[in-house]
Amino acid sequence: MRPIIGLTTYRTQGQMTIYDGELASLPTQYLNTVSRSGGLGVMLPPQQSDGEDIDELISRLDGLIVTGGSDVNPARYGHELSPSHEGFDDARDEWEETLLRAAFAQKKPVLGICRGAQIINVHCGGSLHQHLPEVVGHDRYRKPGQSFSPEPITVSPQTLLERIFGSKDALSGMVQHHQAIDALGEGLVVSARGFDGTVQGIERVGESWCVAVQWHPEEDASDDRLVSAFVDQCVRRRA
Repeated sequence: MRPIIGLTTYRTQGQMTIYDGELASLPTQYLNTVSRSGGLGVMLPPQQSDGEDIDELISRLDGLIVTGGSDVNPARYGHELSPSHEGFDDARDEWEETLLRAAFAQKKPVLGICRGAQIINVHCGGSLHQHLPEVVGHDRYRKPGQSFSPEPITVSPQTLLERIFGSKDALSGMVQHHQAIDALGEGLVVSARGFDGTVQGIERVGESWCVAVQWHPEEDASDDRLVSAFVDQCVRRRA
């Protein structure tokens, strides 16, 4: 059987057939890249649960992908709410941190994408820039009028990302974010940066495989290397 990959999801207002209200949803690009990479994706929407439920849930998965989405509540990293903040979902923050706690304890492979990288950093005690343009002086990471745009990514040597992409490859990442990692969380290292030094990739040092990136690999169907490497680790972990 293909490895079973859990993917966190949104809970947002929307319409579908006769339904008009809150939906548990996820862009299909995430599921498509998991499928192309040899995995079987299952969606994990925020919901009420206790620790034992989560432990059991994670035990049945081969790996966890923490997906993109809204901002993280700055109260989780000890900051006051910025006027440039764009809304957060406390239920999702709590859900994903609970999933991460169980996944790390069980040494399951974890991949974070955009918001996923941010919540992993916060979970490990780090903080975020609440509005990146105020820090770097430009809006290239979320260009007005564009959903996603390619930006050059420099991978750090002797990292998992270098093993995946190689040291000489010209890496271009599809970006769409207005927040980014500020103070690095405990046990994490920076594995990629943007052209201006903005953190674009992090890894967790330890026995379990954990990589997180600010860009959106699911948006480039021609390059599944990162997700394929993650799925491969899930297969190895199962074995």
